[in-house]
Amino acid sequence: MLPYKVRFTADGQADLERLFALLADRDPAAARALAAIRRSFKLLRFLPWSCRKGALELPRHRELLVPFGSAGYVLLVEIEPPATVTVLAGRHQREDDYH
Repeated sequence: MLPYKVRFTADGQADLERLFALLADRDPAAARALAAIRRSFKLLRFLPWSCRKGALELPRHRELLVPFGSAGYVLLVEIEPPATVTVLAGRHQREDDYH
């Protein structure tokens, strides 16, 4: 099985940068959260279809849950044949929904 390529939309990249900036302002150890998110990319590279469905009407959209502390993060991704996963958005689980 060949790994999927993981890429980001401009919005997806901006969300991750926003999350990191928010964490950095609140907690000097924010790098741990960023490391948890980056580790989650391994799952996207090898098993993206194992992520939960994002919406029934969009079967290629999946949500990757990234546990961290008492909550975590949710990355909305789209699986694009033959082997690309695009990160569309990212949110902390306590933020408003992004759908």
